[in-house]
Amino acid sequence: MFEQLQTFADFIKLWLPNPWIQATLWLVAGLVLSSFSTFIFRHLHWRGSSKTENKLDDLLVENLKTPVRWSIIFIALYFAFQSFSLEPIWLEILVSIEATFVVILWGSFIYKVVHFALSKSANSERTSRFVQKRTLPLFENLLLILSIVTGAYFILVVWDINVGPIIASAGILGLAMSLAAKDTMANLFAGVFIMADAPYQIGDYIVLDGGERGKVTHIGIRSTRILTRDDVEVTIPNAIMGNSKITNESSGPHEKYRIRVKVGLAYGSDIQLIRKALMSVAENNKSICDDPAARVRFRNFGDSSLDFELLCWVPNPELRGRVSDELNEQVYNALNENNLSIPFPQRDVHLYQVPEKNNHSD
Repeated sequence: MFEQLQTFADFIKLWLPNPWIQATLWLVAGLVLSSFSTFIFRHLHWRGSSKTENKLDDLLVENLKTPVRWSIIFIALYFAFQSFSLEPIWLEILVSIEATFVVILWGSFIYKVVHFALSKSANSERTSRFVQKRTLPLFENLLLILSIVTGAYFILVVWDINVGPIIASAGILGLAMSLAAKDTMANLFAGVFIMADAPYQIGDYIVLDGGERGKVTHIGIRSTRILTRDDVEVTIPNAIMGNSKITNESSGPHEKYRIRVKVGLAYGSDIQLIRKALMSVAENNKSICDDPAARVRFRNFGDSSLDFELLCWVPNPELRGRVSDELNEQVYNALNENNLSIPFPQRDVHLYQVPEKNNHSD
């Protein structure tokens, strides 16, 4: 398209040798076309985008008209300056100034569109998404930095500045910083991936490889904090969290947590009576959820006992300790009321009398 405009500019020079008339013609054409483009965008906004629920088309139409209008004006200015047969150095400076403004305008437009897409994704009602409300500021900052760096790169290219040495110096500086702050960078990158992947959220109960269990109170760029049941806050670097096996007790289809109460009864006990006694404990405990329903399982024939297990659910993992204490006490009382004995391991020890050996000295 630019070649066709250059051909048209050469044609105008042949028919209108006066540079002032040529420049005036280009400026008038630029103003008319820019005004026409503004009218088209307003018409599109009124006819279509304003009547739809999707806000993306509104954003595109509203923010696209400015870079398009000014791009047309800058092209007209370029050919207007070219009409005066300026020195190449001055023409290059003017073109570079115009191109700088074009980079800024189109860069701002792209930034606004991507920023809107990130906000839309963060506010989406989908349960699984890459960008979330708590990670949105992180991605906004990354987008801003990327936009500034990319815009600066194109501006340097427009002014015909060799960016090779700058990129090489930045690479060397980045390598030196990564080596000097290796652990810190590992924590930062792990924090970014934790925020993006969201294996756990604030308020979740998690269990780490080392057995630490607690409630997540803070997820930062460098570390994650959990509050244990002893009301002790533990700060864990994100690099460790990213490489550890984490059990999230609050994740899954619901927040409910299953409690297991294991009990062994003596051989010869009535199995149906055992089931009835254990189920009555679960049914009479107000902290136990009705759905899923509690159940009793006959797990194993032990060395000294019949091994049963009472399985029931509590509304959230925070109640595990208190409800387990209540169930243990209630199960013990229920077994005693039904004359069901809890055996303990027994061992038969047989003693043999070993005759003493006569010692003969030489």
